[in-house]
Amino acid sequence: MTNGKEFVDQAANRRMLRVGCALLALLIVAFAAPPPPVPGKKIASRKAPAKKRYRSSGAPTKAPRAPRVSAATRAEATQGVEEKVTSGASIPVENPAALVPFFEQLYRHQSGALPGPLHVLQYGDSHTAADEWTGDLRGLFQQKFGDGGSGYTLAGRPYKGYRHVSVKTGSTRGWRTEGVAGKPGDGLHGLGGISMSASKPHESTYLLAEGEVFELFYLRQPGGGSFALFDNGELVEQVSTEGEAAPAYYRYETDPGLHRLEVETTDRAPVRLFGWAADKAAGVTYEPLGINGASAPMILDWNEDVLDSNIARRNPGLIVLAYGTNEAGRKAWTAETYQEVFTRILERIRKAAPAAAILVIGPPDRYVRTPKGWVPLDNVDMIVEAQRQSALAYGCAFWDLRAKMGGKGAMRQWMLAGMAQYDHVHFTAPGYKLIGAAVFRDLMSQYEIFLRAREALVIANP
Repeated sequence: MTNGKEFVDQAANRRMLRVGCALLALLIVAFAAPPPPVPGKKIASRKAPAKKRYRSSGAPTKAPRAPRVSAATRAEATQGVEEKVTSGASIPVENPAALVPFFEQLYRHQSGALPGPLHVLQYGDSHTAADEWTGDLRGLFQQKFGDGGSGYTLAGRPYKGYRHVSVKTGSTRGWRTEGVAGKPGDGLHGLGGISMSASKPHESTYLLAEGEVFELFYLRQPGGGSFALFDNGELVEQVSTEGEAAPAYYRYETDPGLHRLEVETTDRAPVRLFGWAADKAAGVTYEPLGINGASAPMILDWNEDVLDSNIARRNPGLIVLAYGTNEAGRKAWTAETYQEVFTRILERIRKAAPAAAILVIGPPDRYVRTPKGWVPLDNVDMIVEAQRQSALAYGCAFWDLRAKMGGKGAMRQWMLAGMAQYDHVHFTAPGYKLIGAAVFRDLMSQYEIFLRAREALVIANP
């Protein structure tokens, strides 16, 4: 559990960051391209748990096979995509000063002034859930700033195709999943919006990950059951989840290295798990919190107290919101109603993490099949603009993914290049890799601007 001194230290750090960032934000605007204007029970100890049959994390399901594309057409399309992504560097990150709090924390962690790893959380839909571009971003950040661990992972295997490329997870078949699209449940789902529950003994879930500080996020509840925690087959402790309803955490510190952590229920009382966090001593984590079929308004259905507590526990330096693909496919939204709801989402995230920077990544281009063939989905226009206006009005940075990939209609070229799937919605691994590299490129470009501004401020105030 976090002690009082840690809370005091965190509060002091937040106050220090706010004071410094207020000055730095003014200076960074002078260096950066200006954003566009915003319109008006007891168990026997044992060395290893009984062998279980697990549903393990794996690769996502395959998309429909695309028609054959000639080598010449593919080469031409690939060149076109790469040129557009390269030229996309000239499209500015909008309101880059909003990233200053993250950059300041990144600088202080890198210089050793702030201990522990720095966390980045990315919420989103299937693009995020695939952990393709987020996995590439994780690798790029960790290569430059140090490996802080895999960070947060959902408990077990909550749905078919779930994966986090830096870890292995699995669960027995007696767990019930809530929070996925179509199964909202009661909203008590924790950091990633998904929970796993079991109400009989000997149901297990495991995490195989590297780290030295592990935390299990779970729900304490009246009449809650108990679970046993094992590390590499050795019993660590038996934990009761009975108590007043509230989010709870089990912190486990151990030697650095690869650990297989396993939770096994011990009775017929209910146990609800949210997920695991695996951290190393220092560096950056980039944590994918995507749900297949998700839309941003789902966040408003999550229990606010539980979400606030879980986000505060991770204490992120940056929160990324990457939604819009599914909203664009629903005709019920108008620009006004979507912008109002998206602003409420930003307000909730800001309340949960007042010291964190927020980056909104707009949806990519998307096509829809009609009787006349594949055509661009016009509704993406409205979603992009509504997200942009909410982000800029609420002091967040905005990164226009569709513009970066070439604008409206670009998805066809990405598909012909083999960088997008034939559904004209999702990307392939090379496509996601290109997107991840572009996000990192633009963030680091702004980080270099920040460093120059910071140095100038230090020189001016010796």
